[in-house]
Amino acid sequence: MQVHPVLVTGAGGGVGGVGRMVLDRLHAEGVPVRALVHHDDERASALRAMTGVDVVVGDLTRGAEVVKALAGCRRAYFGMSVSPAYLEAATTVAAATRESDLDLLVSISQMTVSQMDLTSDTESRQQRLHWLAEHVLDWSGAPVVHVRPTVFMENPLFSRVAVASILRDGTIRLPFGSARTSPVAAADVAEVIAHLLLDPAMPTGRVYELTGARSRDMTTIAAEFSSALGRPVTYVDVPYEEWLEHDLGRLDLPPHVFEHIATMARLHGENRYDRATNDVAELLGRPPLGFDSFIRNTPVLRS
Repeated sequence: MQVHPVLVTGAGGGVGGVGRMVLDRLHAEGVPVRALVHHDDERASALRAMTGVDVVVGDLTRGAEVVKALAGCRRAYFGMSVSPAYLEAATTVAAATRESDLDLLVSISQMTVSQMDLTSDTESRQQRLHWLAEHVLDWSGAPVVHVRPTVFMENPLFSRVAVASILRDGTIRLPFGSARTSPVAAADVAEVIAHLLLDPAMPTGRVYELTGARSRDMTTIAAEFSSALGRPVTYVDVPYEEWLEHDLGRLDLPPHVFEHIATMARLHGENRYDRATNDVAELLGRPPLGFDSFIRNTPVLRS
């Protein structure tokens, strides 16, 4: 019986909602959870209403607040939304683990770092922060396991840009050309993280790379949308600069987030996301979810 609470950061949302989904899965198993949230708002109030959930309001870049959140925890999940402060937060968490009794830290990164080294300069600033954060956590001696998802189905590339053009004219407008990709569902990532946190024999120092079931081009993905929706959806390859101005630019994203999503689109066009692993299936004992699950969870597409 789990007696020590599991710390879950980002429990208020962000990163595809992974933190909240991890919390829900742990809670469903009867595991006591300490939820670290950045804002004391209605989402924090909803968490407080859950039996067995201890809500702590704190900032991942403030050492005293992270140390307090980790007190009494043996296992923790570290995740944070796309932010210029990501490396500072990861470094603070790494330092705080040295003053804790933690025996497992599951940290979410991203799969692009597997293609990077110190001299890489074609990735986004956020991707470089992830690469550095992984090294900081490893150098700190923290008992860390890195989870590296590829692009999320819930990424704005799909959840906002593609959904908007499907609703507008039945197209998916992205600058990917004929490149291939294997988006992963946030629910699968959360289930993997919860599985690792609940495994009593989980070894540290491991890296898990999470993708969808197979890598395919956007014409094939458009056909998957057509099949699930019961109406035609076609892929339109848009010139990158035109797409930045007319599609991504409409989202009014903060500069750091805009640069990150724009870079992900460019790297897709360079076929950098043509990857598929078996890690989700091996850890969960079932195939990864497909875009049909994304569509079921996107009511606006089914209206």
